[in-house]
Amino acid sequence: MIEIGRFNNLKILRDTDPGLFLGDDEDNEVLLPNRYVPNDFEIDASIDVFVYLDNEERLVAVTDTPYIQKGDFALLRCNAINQYGAFLDWGLLKELFCPFKEQAYKMIKGGWYLVYCYLDEKTDRLVASSKTNRFLDNSELTVKLYDEVDLIVSHPSEIGMNVIVNNRHLGLVFKDAIFKDLSVGDKLKGVVKKIRPGNKIDISLEKMGYRNIEPSAMALLDLINDHNGYLDVTDKSSPETIKTLAQMSKKSFKKAVGTLYKKRLIRLESDGIYLVTKNAKL
Repeated sequence: MIEIGRFNNLKILRDTDPGLFLGDDEDNEVLLPNRYVPNDFEIDASIDVFVYLDNEERLVAVTDTPYIQKGDFALLRCNAINQYGAFLDWGLLKELFCPFKEQAYKMIKGGWYLVYCYLDEKTDRLVASSKTNRFLDNSELTVKLYDEVDLIVSHPSEIGMNVIVNNRHLGLVFKDAIFKDLSVGDKLKGVVKKIRPGNKIDISLEKMGYRNIEPSAMALLDLINDHNGYLDVTDKSSPETIKTLAQMSKKSFKKAVGTLYKKRLIRLESDGIYLVTKNAKL
């Protein structure tokens, strides 16, 4: 079956004037226009192509890689607006349509929006929606406590930042657990910190417990090296100062300092932290 909105591995069936006709195991065919035909190809060889409807609503294959595929989330730029909705740049010749009814907030030309791509079953068209929460489901979780997960920053709230977890669940990073600048659409790693009643997922951007000691210590050691072997900060420094300088919580900072001190890589003075040996490594 040829799947619209995803990459398909198809067989090259025949070479024609408009391009190559490709097929699957179920005798379905799609055209790969001449502009996408590779210089070297062989009949019966396989090729990976993205399939969607072109400007004339015909099924077409392309070798370009879109910024988003069906079932995915991505941050896209709005190129144009008309009386029906917005048109987003997703890296293909035909822009991705986002109707007004699928816009969480009215889009404007030049703006960037986190959207979900899905197939409109009535028209077989790929469309975008910035109402991303409705495509997330926490009724049955596929993650558990302390799992490392993939995150996409979704939207801010009064208590923190909402994130998309593993492309399927909604999670939250509380304000006091954010130690770096986050922007909508950012992709990063996180850890499931807590699962609250109602399958609400709390996310940490730092590894939990002992898992966090080694990476934090390495990050702190690199930071001290970058500052010529001296860091003007101590365990009495404010959490805000530590957050700004080291981009980690004070708790993680103290664990990292302890690790480096036990390994005799640093010495602690009243005015800050010094490397015992410059360019030291864990």
